[in-house]
Amino acid sequence: MWWIFALLSAFFAALTAIFAKIGVENVNSNLATAIRTVVVLVMIWLIVFFRQEYKGFGELSQRNWFFLGISGVATGLSWIFYFKALQMGEASKVAGVDKLSLALTIIFAVLFLGETLTWRTAVGATLIIAGTLFLISK
Repeated sequence: MWWIFALLSAFFAALTAIFAKIGVENVNSNLATAIRTVVVLVMIWLIVFFRQEYKGFGELSQRNWFFLGISGVATGLSWIFYFKALQMGEASKVAGVDKLSLALTIIFAVLFLGETLTWRTAVGATLIIAGTLFLISK
């Protein structure tokens, strides 16, 4: 079932790139990122309240707070740089390079989470890196 959610994530990420490229035209990229962030913030809190998932708020540990917090900082930085790149470059290339995050996630998961690197995953990550380099080469 996880792969259905992953496919939906990829689908909406693709729409994000297209809509953001159109929306960031003639707009400061940081302002565009702030607007997007407010929309995401309102949307997710409405979902949390509608589904009454806020009840788990008190169960968060300090470790949860810390890692969710720095994940939020990383997300914010990612969005800031993504919008600036979209403003300056072609959406298809920016989104392609952005997907290099998959190969980096594989590397980081092996190094920091102790996940196993299979030959298939290694080949896939290598192809992603090669594809990214091919995409941005002139």
